[in-house]
Amino acid sequence: MPQTLDIQLQNRFPSDEVYAYITGLALNNNNRVFLLKADGKTPYYPESPPRTVYPLSADCAIKLGRQGSTTIATIPLLAGGRIWFSIGKKLEFFVNPGPALVEPSVTNPSDHNINTNWAFCEFTFNQTQIYANISYVDFVSLPVSMKLITENGGPQEIRGLKADGLETICEGLKAQSRADGAGWDKLIVESGGQKLRVLSPNYEPGFSGYYESYVDEVWGKYSKTPLIVDTQAEWRKVEGRVCNGQLTFPGLATFSKPSTADIFSCSSGPFANNAGATGPLTARISAALNRSTLLSNDHHPTNERVSEYYRHNITNHYARLVHEANHHGRGYAFPYDDVSSGNETDQSGFVSGWPKSFTVSIG
Repeated sequence: MPQTLDIQLQNRFPSDEVYAYITGLALNNNNRVFLLKADGKTPYYPESPPRTVYPLSADCAIKLGRQGSTTIATIPLLAGGRIWFSIGKKLEFFVNPGPALVEPSVTNPSDHNINTNWAFCEFTFNQTQIYANISYVDFVSLPVSMKLITENGGPQEIRGLKADGLETICEGLKAQSRADGAGWDKLIVESGGQKLRVLSPNYEPGFSGYYESYVDEVWGKYSKTPLIVDTQAEWRKVEGRVCNGQLTFPGLATFSKPSTADIFSCSSGPFANNAGATGPLTARISAALNRSTLLSNDHHPTNERVSEYYRHNITNHYARLVHEANHHGRGYAFPYDDVSSGNETDQSGFVSGWPKSFTVSIG
């Protein structure tokens, strides 16, 4: 199998100042921190620096051509890969001792990139396939799309955010705030009077207590009737009930009531332990809580229907609006958004297979 891949980076944005960056861990170089240099073909492996937040010693900003143009970037086998785009200004990356890459952050107000308009998609390219998805788990901003043509199958395309997607999400959050007073509009970030991005509710402490009444209803329901969860793994279908305040799957796992923060993060409180059967149970329960389907369906995710997601008043309205603003409703809006019955279109928005060609577009 080839050890490199040519990625076609396409600029669809009406700007001549668009930059791309590619980062990851080099699978054929002891998982070293990798960045691609500005020429789009030379690997850069930063050394461990003498202090924290140390500037890169190489230019890794791949300048894209004008709107409609395509730039080729060649990568080695990579895990934890990201393709970053910025508009109007270069991104700033740094290195900490290790080395460890200091990536742009949307939650650190002192980050060098906090007022820069940027976005990314995620991928892994190994000996067997490429797997890539558009992630909105942390925030949503610019439209990113991807198209994969595999050696043994048809094209796979994730068209991403609609042209007016960010504006649509912002207006939806404002409307939801007026409807329930929960403060969804606080997720909107502006810079210079312009909407820059929308943050995930995982980063907004003002939602404390938001999900609690819904969770109380769920716990009440499953104290009287069983919850059937298909782990879609070696444990197959398992049955749980609420006993003494704990959602219990005998011999496998127990879950206390999650807080709102636990639900949005999918990784704290009762969802912090992913060992054994707890992992797939956590994924399916936290996905059902974000989608608010545990009261309407007691077989997860087997009987799930996409049309029933986010129908309850108490739900992850950020995820709801992100899906509504994406072409075909596909995009990764929370950590376990890939949980699916397998009978309907995947909602997380991924492409996978052995690549014949792979195109990632901005705009």
